[in-house]
Amino acid sequence: MVSYTRDEIVSATDLARNVSGTLSSITKKQKEKVAISKNNRLEAVLIDIEEYERLKEAYDLLEHIEIAKIVEERSKTPKEAYMTLEESAQHFGIDLNAI
Repeated sequence: MVSYTRDEIVSATDLARNVSGTLSSITKKQKEKVAISKNNRLEAVLIDIEEYERLKEAYDLLEHIEIAKIVEERSKTPKEAYMTLEESAQHFGIDLNAI
């Protein structure tokens, strides 16, 4: 779980009053992140665009790794366990030419 210092938490009201200053503190690397609270609950986090892009790329990479693991596991399944598209269509009474 991520922790936030007192300095990194701002209320939605205070953020609305000082968007420019809060944004500046992020873009100038004075703060790594700013957690936005509403009704005493953390609702969102403001981070630098470069950090967001880095995190998004890492997330996408992890997703690709997970998909690769699934494909690898499925490749170990005997071919008899699978149906072709045509076999599936016939099994469910679907006319592929009508689609």
